[in-house]
Amino acid sequence: MIHPSAEIDADARLSEGVSVGPWSVIGPGVEIGEGTWIGPHVVIQGPTRIGRKNRIYQFNSIGDVPQDKKFSGERSRLEIGDGNVIREFCTLNRGTEGGGGLTRVGNDNWIMAYVHIAHDCQIGNATTLANCTALAGHVTVGNFATFGAFTIVHQFCAVGAYSFSAMGTVVLKDVPPFVTVSGNSAKPHGLNTEGLKRRGFDTDVLRELRRAYKIIYKQGLTVDQALAALEESASKHPEVAALRDFVAGSTRGVVR
Repeated sequence: MIHPSAEIDADARLSEGVSVGPWSVIGPGVEIGEGTWIGPHVVIQGPTRIGRKNRIYQFNSIGDVPQDKKFSGERSRLEIGDGNVIREFCTLNRGTEGGGGLTRVGNDNWIMAYVHIAHDCQIGNATTLANCTALAGHVTVGNFATFGAFTIVHQFCAVGAYSFSAMGTVVLKDVPPFVTVSGNSAKPHGLNTEGLKRRGFDTDVLRELRRAYKIIYKQGLTVDQALAALEESASKHPEVAALRDFVAGSTRGVVR
């Protein structure tokens, strides 16, 4: 399962069933879980922990030092969960001391070619990052979020669960859950209705989310007024509560 040309450091820990392709380099402090497949010409540096049954294709740079001028060699790490697919030419960097020291990617994510995930990003589960998506440092991404090709996200932004960005979107503020955005800079364009239907959201929930969206974006209300108007629906529907709480907790402000 380990090609003879691969370089595996003596300090790396590879579980049963790990496959490493030709000319790949696995450095010290790397842990790789059972059944993960590493293609050819992949470089993985530690401290990095990769879980089970991932597929990491050729020409990826995983766990190297962050692209941050403040980084001075302090110990930091990268954690990748289970069942992720990472296609060609992606870069996933370790964290920094100022950002908590950890970059984390969850489970079952689909990370397409040329994606960059910078230091201290926190990526949830079952997200899709299409080709050339670039996340700057400290970006937080909720479960089931989808990024169209060439989406760019500014540092410290939060992108909510089940949201969708169109191709070429530039995100400079927080994107609430369930919302579709597009443009430079990103503007809201309704709910991610098709995505929500595919994920099993029923008609009643979709109706309440549409109503909540109109309150936030279509009635000319301030953020505080919109949050107050959402209280009754949020008390009955967890999805509306999640939307309200995200908007209320945004430190950068949400896309408007």
